[in-house]
Amino acid sequence: MSISDWPLAERPREKMLLRGSAALSDAELLAIFLRTGIAGKSAVDLARDLLLEFGGLRWILEADREDFCRGRGLGDAKFCQLQAVLEMGRRHLSESLDTGSVLDSPDLVRRYLTCQLRHRQQEVFAALFLDSQNRLLRYEELFFGSVASASVYPREVVKKALALNAAALILCHNHPSGIAEPSDADERITKKLVAALDLVDIRVLDHMVVGDAEVVSFAERGLL
Repeated sequence: MSISDWPLAERPREKMLLRGSAALSDAELLAIFLRTGIAGKSAVDLARDLLLEFGGLRWILEADREDFCRGRGLGDAKFCQLQAVLEMGRRHLSESLDTGSVLDSPDLVRRYLTCQLRHRQQEVFAALFLDSQNRLLRYEELFFGSVASASVYPREVVKKALALNAAALILCHNHPSGIAEPSDADERITKKLVAALDLVDIRVLDHMVVGDAEVVSFAERGLL
């Protein structure tokens, strides 16, 4: 049966307009993105098949181009469309951080860093550079490593902070293993960075480790 033959309240678009996007299932949300099904399958049926094939909505959103385009009913056009939607989401979060002190929005910072780093397959070390009012100047990815580690050079972090006239930073990196628990190496490099930045009167407000299901804050753990 075509979706157009369903009762109005059960159609994904009409349901979203009536009850909001949070009321929709993963399959219904994906069906709206797909817009159309394939021969013998409605967009919702196709969406359910894709969720089973990929293992869930997250894995569809984070699939690379080659894996994504293997899915039935998908292709380069859909891949580009999805990447544009994801990038708009990241920019929306970034602009939301721009409006005031990041310390007033810890949940927003966590969401932003998760969006930027959780899906990365290699370790990425980055920083939120802040002004004297703790407003975001720039998010920048600084060092890249293997799945296990990234080489971090305090001098380069200091140079970038001075170039941006930053007064403070929030350090961050991901653990591709998915486990956000800080390692001994994480603690050692944090201490080196705090000491190096302190020499030029730049504060390190936090170091956040992004895992698969959580973001661990050094400040909340008393590790700074």
